[in-house]
Amino acid sequence: MMTVRMIMLCGASMLACSVNPAWAGEGADDAASAAADTAAEADAYAGGEETIVVTGYTGTKTDTALTELPQPIKVVTAEQYQAQGAISISDTVKYAAGVLANPYGRDTRVDGFNVRGLDALQFRDGMRDIFSYYASITSDPYNFSRVEIVRGPASVLFGQGSIGGLVNLVSKTPDFTTRGEISLVYGSFDRKEVLADVNLAASDTLAVRLVGRARDADTYVDHVPDDRVMFAPSIRWQPTPDTDVVLTGLYQEDDSGSTSQFLPIVGTFLPNTANPSGRLDQYTFVGKPGEDRYAGRSLQGGGSITHRFSDNIRLSLKARYIDSDLEYNTRYTDSYTNPTDPFLPYATQGTYGRTIGLYVGANDARMNVFSTDNNVQFNFNTGANIEHKLLVGLDYSWNKVAKRSADGFELIDLYDIDYDAMGTYDPTGRFFVESQKQLGIYVQDQIRFYDRVSVVLGARRDRVTGSSGQKDNATTFRAGIIGEIGAGFSPFFSYTESFLPVAGSIQDINGDPISPYRPQTGTQYEAGVKWQPNINTLVTATVFKIKERNRVLYGAGNSTSQSGVLNTKGFEIEASHTLPGNFELLANYGYSKLKSETNTSLDYMPRHTASLWSTKTFGLVDEAQLQLGAGVVYNGKSVSTSPVWSIVTPSRTTVDALAEINWNNWRFAVNATNLLNNKYFASCLARGDCFVGAPRNVMGTVGYRF
Repeated sequence: MMTVRMIMLCGASMLACSVNPAWAGEGADDAASAAADTAAEADAYAGGEETIVVTGYTGTKTDTALTELPQPIKVVTAEQYQAQGAISISDTVKYAAGVLANPYGRDTRVDGFNVRGLDALQFRDGMRDIFSYYASITSDPYNFSRVEIVRGPASVLFGQGSIGGLVNLVSKTPDFTTRGEISLVYGSFDRKEVLADVNLAASDTLAVRLVGRARDADTYVDHVPDDRVMFAPSIRWQPTPDTDVVLTGLYQEDDSGSTSQFLPIVGTFLPNTANPSGRLDQYTFVGKPGEDRYAGRSLQGGGSITHRFSDNIRLSLKARYIDSDLEYNTRYTDSYTNPTDPFLPYATQGTYGRTIGLYVGANDARMNVFSTDNNVQFNFNTGANIEHKLLVGLDYSWNKVAKRSADGFELIDLYDIDYDAMGTYDPTGRFFVESQKQLGIYVQDQIRFYDRVSVVLGARRDRVTGSSGQKDNATTFRAGIIGEIGAGFSPFFSYTESFLPVAGSIQDINGDPISPYRPQTGTQYEAGVKWQPNINTLVTATVFKIKERNRVLYGAGNSTSQSGVLNTKGFEIEASHTLPGNFELLANYGYSKLKSETNTSLDYMPRHTASLWSTKTFGLVDEAQLQLGAGVVYNGKSVSTSPVWSIVTPSRTTVDALAEINWNNWRFAVNATNLLNNKYFASCLARGDCFVGAPRNVMGTVGYRF
């Protein structure tokens, strides 16, 4: 079979993936950008080696070469994170510089990632899709072709954005090559799955794609399942070479629980000196079997229209609606009233140092979200050697979150839990509703001088209103410059801002509102260099300083407040290199240091993170190929401080591995995460509780591609 390699510098990242060369020549322009990932999979199914770099939009929402973008953007392909054994969205980002995945261990309720020391927001196809904790279920990584990571504030293009960065999920959509795959998976904790991804080209202008998963699984915490049914259909219609219409849908239902059990520091991380029984099992379940659960369903529908009026004018329209229902019943120990000695001082004979309070919460939540993002791109010149890409856009989002709950308090012997004695709780009454609307107008100009120096300038105006009558307005800016100085070096500098409205009010110790929250705001200065000496090597190094204002802090009782200023500074370096003989290497390191003027407890994330991932492919008999992969993830120690004490969570290192054989249309793979079964704590917080890291997980996959 003849091998063709096509490499292009296009998009926000140097992302190599496969493409059907015949399809690539059809001149689909932006459709090629949107469908490049799925075309990649088409050739992967066929076992070919044709490659192309995917165009990404997260950095600028335009086709932009990596060497013209004055900021680092990380793109993780589905092929890469599946090889690394990812079972959640959080897992997909753990081999990225400056990113801490699963900061509180694996959490079946929510996906968590920390970018540059700060929590990051999650977007889907360029629009935010989560507006409240514990009001929706987690996204399925099999439904996406890639995950994009933007580091630092990004409000100019995306509106409400976190200070540290954002994670954008790019949905699988159809292309015009008929193909498919079906896989069976069996793994640790009795995980049983069937996955299917079928793409049908009905004609030269119409294509349909169906993606699905059905899973029946337990977890490493007793009585916490991880069951899921997911079905995502999509349709692509290209009535003309300049027009691309995509419709997407999603039905997902989860029946799970919480692997985060909020166990007390004393008795897990630290010994319980009052109890000769010693330490608890770090995977202890403190809920009521069969009742404590995290279960819900999500319905989503969306669409996009891209039309190119000419080579110089392009229109892009996007919209999505989300309807989510959730039932969340949970229990967690009272390790907060007296974190250094959470066990009750009084007890019956033989239970001293064993009895502890248990908070109970039964919750129902509903979330509805409508989002739309629309822009027009103009390409023009203002001189023989000055090129412009001018983007003018308007986006709007509306979200409503309704919650109701029933709360309780119980006493248990934590070392010998009587599950039958636990009560049953059912939320009743009316839902408490919060809603928010945001309207934003943005403009961005990318200016290219003499095909060597690029300047990005942007501004945005937002208006946000809440159901309580709260109104916030903000103007944010961005500016950056990058230049090619030879030998593959491109130094850059940028300034970015962020704006994040916060629903609700500052509360006193009784939970009574005092005044509305002020919006969180952030600024970042960043300088770095990108080095690409050849097509197979890319190194990015950057330093940054972020200033955040008005973070919400939780105090005694039900009180809340907002901090003054939180400063973050750090350094990151990431490198990717492909050696002869199908040998690939990814190396990442990140350092971030937080310092708060008002609350030292914010500095609890590891300052150092590092990772190394490598794969090597070998040819076998009868055209079979063996791929071996291995990776190491290191997170440094973290310190959590309160007026009572300081808790140091030790550094932790985990090892992942892959062995895969591709033969004709068959695929046989074994993935292992935390291969050495390192039993570690992901975080222990001075407030009184600890979160464990996930133990070893092994999965075997048999797949057939057609």
